[in-house]
Amino acid sequence: MLLRLAPHRSTLRPLLLSATRNFAGMPSNDMEAKNASGLTPNETNSLKERSAQPHEEKIVQGIKELYSCKPSEETYKIYSNDAVFHDPIGIAEGIKAIRAQFNGLVKIFPRADVTKFRILENPSSVPKSTILIDQDVAYYRDPSGSPTKTVNSLLTLQTNDAHQITRHTEEWDHKRETTRDDGFLGLLNEQRKKITASVTGMFISQDPPEGKNST
Repeated sequence: MLLRLAPHRSTLRPLLLSATRNFAGMPSNDMEAKNASGLTPNETNSLKERSAQPHEEKIVQGIKELYSCKPSEETYKIYSNDAVFHDPIGIAEGIKAIRAQFNGLVKIFPRADVTKFRILENPSSVPKSTILIDQDVAYYRDPSGSPTKTVNSLLTLQTNDAHQITRHTEEWDHKRETTRDDGFLGLLNEQRKKITASVTGMFISQDPPEGKNST
């Protein structure tokens, strides 16, 4: 996902967008570093595609709606109340923070097309309750123009017994995101992401954007 900050106050929007650009995510350049799935980028890229299981279909539909910039009230029911969303831009803790992140995305990109969406087979090392998705998303600042950016990412979705997402990790190009476990710079990156997400939540409504229907 890209540049999710879009406060209602026009005076703050340029500042927050600039801050997001200046403090880009810090994915690891080590291709042997394991991503959120516990596999390397090469390993997850080589996984075979599979069909969604019946209990996964609601989650799959909701994820497509989120990344197509068409969230609805129903969409957010795929998350548990204490779910965590982590991507190269921010770390959102709790359903309210997650709603703010994706509702804000629509204000930056009025159009987004999911051009590739592959549910991946889980190797034996990945629990059955985890859903792995390889996707490409084309983001548009001008809905009638060319894509501003197309992003490939690995989604690692950890779910509970109620088939709700408890942790949603997005890693661009399948590359591992640095955290406090990676030392001082990783700690700084993690704290910066939490601040970014909390500032977003201060200005973005909890209500899904009007006119954005998933059907």
